[in-house]
Amino acid sequence: MTAARYRAIALVHPDFDVSAGTAGLRLSPDGRLATVSADASVRQAVLLLLSTRPGERVNRPDYGCHLFRLVFAPGDDTTAGLAIHYVASALRRWERRIDVLSLDATCAADDPALLEVRLRYRVRATQNDDEVAVAVPLAGPSGSTTTRRSPE
Repeated sequence: MTAARYRAIALVHPDFDVSAGTAGLRLSPDGRLATVSADASVRQAVLLLLSTRPGERVNRPDYGCHLFRLVFAPGDDTTAGLAIHYVASALRRWERRIDVLSLDATCAADDPALLEVRLRYRVRATQNDDEVAVAVPLAGPSGSTTTRRSPE
C-alpha cells in the first residue's frame, strides 16, 4: 500500500466549515492531531490560500489572495473581473498542484452585496475534479449583476 501523496493537519476553517462545529484544529480518536490527505488536503490548502490576506503570514508575507480588497467595491463587472484576477494570480503562484478548469464571479441574485467566486479545478496527481465557492461581502453600491468568466 502506498502512502498518501499530500498530507496536512486537519483544520476547521471558520468561514468555510460552518457545519463542522468549532473552528480550529481537530483531534483524532487516539488524541493526536487529525490529518487530511490527498484531495482533501489540496482543497484545504486552496481554501486557506483564498482566505489569507497577503501580509498575515510572518514568514511568507506575499502568501495569500487579495480578495479582501473588494470589500468596499461596487457589485459590478469590474469587481467580478478583479476577483477572477486575484484568485487566478494567487493560485498560479502558490498552488501548483491543481489545474483551474473554470473560474467565475457573480453577484448573488438575492443579495447584490455578495460576490460569489466559484472555482472548479482538477488535482494533478489524482485527476479528480473539485469545486470551491467563496462569498465576498461587498459594501459598495451595486451595479450590474452579470456573470464574468475567466478565459479558458
